[in-house]
Amino acid sequence: MSSLSRELVFLILQFLDEEKFKETVHKLEQESGFYFNIKYFEEKVHAGEWDEVERYLSGFTKVDDNRYSMKIFFEIRKQKYLEALDKHDRAKAVDILVKDLKVFSTFNEELFKEITQLLTLENFRENEQLSKYGDTKSARSIMLIELKKLIEANPLFREKLVFPTLKASRLRTLINQSLNWQHQLCKNPRPNPDIKTLFTDHTCSPPNGARTSPVPLAAVPKAGAAYPPLTGHPPFQPPPAGPSLAGWMTNAAATSSIQSAGVAASSMPVPPNQAVSMMKRPAITDYQSAESEQLMKRLRPSGHGIDEVTYPAPIPIPQPSWSLDDLPKTVACTLSLGYNVTSMDFHPSHHTLLLVGSSHGDITLYEIGRREMLVSKSFKIWDMQACSPQFQSAMAKDSSMSINQVTWSPDGDLIGVAFTKHLIHLHAYQEPNEIRQVLEIEAHSGGVNDIAFSRPNKQLCVVTCGDDKLIRVWDMHGQKVFSFEGHEAPVYSICPHHKESIQFIFSTSLDGKIKAWLYDNMGSRVDYEAPGKWCTTMLYSADGTRLFSCGTSKEGDSHLVEWNESEGSIKRTYSGFRKKPSGVVPGVVQFDTAQNHILAAGEDNQIKFWDVDNTNMLTCIEADGGLPSFPRLRFNKEGNLLAVNTVDNGFKILANSAGLRSLRAFGNRPFEAFRSPYEASAMKVSGAPVVAGISPNIGRMDHLDRNSPAKPSPMLNGGDPASRSIDIKPRISEEKPDKVKPWELMEVLNPQQFRVATMPETPDQASKVVRLLYTNSGVSLLALGSNAIQRLWKWSRSEQNPNGKATASVVPQHWQPNSGLVMTNDIGEANPEESVPCIALSKNDSYVMSACGGKVSLFNMMTFKVMTTFMPPPPASTFLAFHPQDNNIIAIGMEDSTIHIYNVRVDEVKTRLKGHQKRITGLAFSNSLHILVSSGADAQLCVWANDTWEKKKSVAIQMPAGKTPSGDTRVQFNTDQSRLLVVHETQLAIYDASKMERIYQWIPQGTLSAPISHASYSCNSQLVFAAFTDGNVAIFDADNLRLRCRIASSAYLSSTAINSNPPIYPYVVAAHPQEPNQFAVGMSDGSVKVMEPLESDGKWGTPAPTENGVANGRTSTSSATSNQAADQNQR
Repeated sequence: MSSLSRELVFLILQFLDEEKFKETVHKLEQESGFYFNIKYFEEKVHAGEWDEVERYLSGFTKVDDNRYSMKIFFEIRKQKYLEALDKHDRAKAVDILVKDLKVFSTFNEELFKEITQLLTLENFRENEQLSKYGDTKSARSIMLIELKKLIEANPLFREKLVFPTLKASRLRTLINQSLNWQHQLCKNPRPNPDIKTLFTDHTCSPPNGARTSPVPLAAVPKAGAAYPPLTGHPPFQPPPAGPSLAGWMTNAAATSSIQSAGVAASSMPVPPNQAVSMMKRPAITDYQSAESEQLMKRLRPSGHGIDEVTYPAPIPIPQPSWSLDDLPKTVACTLSLGYNVTSMDFHPSHHTLLLVGSSHGDITLYEIGRREMLVSKSFKIWDMQACSPQFQSAMAKDSSMSINQVTWSPDGDLIGVAFTKHLIHLHAYQEPNEIRQVLEIEAHSGGVNDIAFSRPNKQLCVVTCGDDKLIRVWDMHGQKVFSFEGHEAPVYSICPHHKESIQFIFSTSLDGKIKAWLYDNMGSRVDYEAPGKWCTTMLYSADGTRLFSCGTSKEGDSHLVEWNESEGSIKRTYSGFRKKPSGVVPGVVQFDTAQNHILAAGEDNQIKFWDVDNTNMLTCIEADGGLPSFPRLRFNKEGNLLAVNTVDNGFKILANSAGLRSLRAFGNRPFEAFRSPYEASAMKVSGAPVVAGISPNIGRMDHLDRNSPAKPSPMLNGGDPASRSIDIKPRISEEKPDKVKPWELMEVLNPQQFRVATMPETPDQASKVVRLLYTNSGVSLLALGSNAIQRLWKWSRSEQNPNGKATASVVPQHWQPNSGLVMTNDIGEANPEESVPCIALSKNDSYVMSACGGKVSLFNMMTFKVMTTFMPPPPASTFLAFHPQDNNIIAIGMEDSTIHIYNVRVDEVKTRLKGHQKRITGLAFSNSLHILVSSGADAQLCVWANDTWEKKKSVAIQMPAGKTPSGDTRVQFNTDQSRLLVVHETQLAIYDASKMERIYQWIPQGTLSAPISHASYSCNSQLVFAAFTDGNVAIFDADNLRLRCRIASSAYLSSTAINSNPPIYPYVVAAHPQEPNQFAVGMSDGSVKVMEPLESDGKWGTPAPTENGVANGRTSTSSATSNQAADQNQR
């Protein structure tokens, strides 16, 4: 066969695939033997269609052609044989052995005998060589790897594994060019000839002197055809086109029963010497009405007149180079949200107003210029009764809700929110900080993956897409206007746009298809295939003239391209993405465009930038680190600010010089002054930043010699294991080498031996701090006083404190909003001094929930306003805990010993748990164990399943001799939730969380003999900080409750305070959320102090030495408790 005939076969293969004659395509591939479609071969092997596998192979090679071919056929037939044995289908296995495998006996008789012997085994894996054979699916995959290597090495397959590079619909183009040429040769050309056959040459009779114009290239497609890429031929570059944008729009308006779509005329090469003659002749038009033709001409970028021939589009001239300084690369500020940021969008006209959606369903509005959180809305179902039973059932099983997309309407008056389950919300925005709910629509079955606003017929609408494979259009009354069907996989994204008065929607689905829709019921107009064939998003440039898409394949490879709208083909592919190693679970690359010349995408913990006219990456930045693998990013409309999410549940704002100027215009405060959302409000400040710590050169920490009379008793140095043997794995310490040997207990007796900072006093200072919390961002302290008032202190960035985190080296500022509001709890008729207080902070530090004998109040941490109140007494609330998977579910311990599981969204108590005899004093959730542990004033621990809320276990705290089982009991899980810290005034205890069995116990004794007032794990659960009613503070090793440091009251209290009546002592302890050696204490006189070791020491003492050859001081034998009295009590 000649070379041209061979090429014609390839053109026919392309045509057949575009027309979706799939079986015919592969039959021609096999019969011609010109192209081996490795993708089709893989599909058939994975499907186990062995007859088709061999039939397809037979077009390219036979068993005995060469050793590679023999090996290929042997591997296929052996796999078929093993699968029959694995199914215990002996008859089929024998048939395969005789008909398919016997041919190989002449080449290797021993091998054939060994294969035959497999029939005698109950399980062929008993054969040593097949012992690692897995399941069928994995075995086929492993075999395919070997087969592909053999095929690539086989000389018979050379030059047959790559399909030639062709433009889309090349055969159609050649036919159209032929028709144009025939029309030029007509003696009497008509202006609108009607082609009815390709079987004979075209001729036309005189049409009374009408002028001519050339035939468009789309003259011959079949009615309504859309030309997808040749999916069976992945090596095609560039990806072939579908119909032109102009073409499918005109097709929609065509009145003829036969419509066409195809390659735009601008792609037809026309020799210059033919231009004049062609322009003088009438054209063979597409099968379209005059109205449609005019529409198509308006939409084509070339803008040629009706009679003009279109020439190939010139290569675009790159814009003059612009400075890299135009890119927003400087980190202007970092803000903490508290939850994973899932979507962001800047206001269309207020360029520093950022809308943020989170993984917990919250939407939050930030004024970036002031680093201020303006308003935050938690997810709540507005009308559950109006929702479908399917949705209600899904929420009953799992009430968590995340946001997939947030977006502004074009005028910035509305906010659209798409959720991961069924719903969309529309909110009205009114400056400066009001968000009002407008519409709740159950838009899709499953997740709503994208939401956008559009204006068909000049009426504002909302467009959504979802897991149910649908695209839907909604009016502003919540009524469905259109529902577009045609995708065969969940719809991933949508891109509404318009060309002049023509409104349309691009959509992408998870099978890699791109479709386009007009606002009618005529179905999809195009069917492109996105590079990567998985998750793809599409965006237009700011001026609406250029179309880009960015996506990721299932293998993790990213693709950023610009489309040629007129041809439906890829115009350019941008480079700079890293090839992902096989086996890596990919994320999805996100991208955005700005200023008509910038593209940005997030990959490899970086932000990568391109000039739209240059395929090579301009630069990439890490934005000072802390970015996720695939950062989400969003430009503001001016392109001078760029928001990007961070791994620590926040986001950064990057700016260029113009962006920095716009941010400075909001005030004189430096960017570095703010780190968390609520740090942005105007504030009243009492107290001034001063350095509280004293230089370590002034004094050193005293270390007591083991022979010193002041040395604590051996029992003080640690608690022994509880009454059972356990298998303990030694822990590898990451601490610095001990500075003092032999081991000595660290005793802090004066202020020079550590760092301590006292919070500035306030006018509303209580007589006692009853609850104390660090904010999750680690930059603030929140104290609840016995007078039911909460106070907040914040650290800000300064020369002494460059990172802005809480520290004992710098005294923070007392913070209030400009309104002067104070967070005061409802107390009802109760005496707050006698009430049991409770407090809990939301994960994003936006809200604090607390009670002091009255209703539970929800405060906004930015404004100090009461957002809502609930659960009025009696009974009063005594403990609060947020559900770890759903911030809208709260466990509330009550004065009457019950636990209420309260749903904030629907404002109702889901269930009441009963198991204690006295008031609830502690609650702790374990996400990994799926339990809630409660503790009460009855010295009981109860374990509840956190899904069914059934009681699983009840454990009584073992009290020392002579002690009554009363008083508050606190519980706290360690970081990996394998252990539970139990705190009672009589003891500290560590429990195995999975079995609720006590492992260690420490009982007050010696110099630490006073009752325990409070205790807490350090943030890394390596230490336990404990406070005592005599003013002592102790630090224990959390592994074994061995004492490693004691801080005497003389180190942080004046002599007047020490001798006061009533005595002053630390009432509560709070551990810093990021610094393992920092903690704060709330005092019985209303003051708050932060404590840290000296920077030269870096930690609180050193771990106790090993004893009896067991690491961490654990003995090899178990005893009941840490002292004899307790041991006797146990017996």
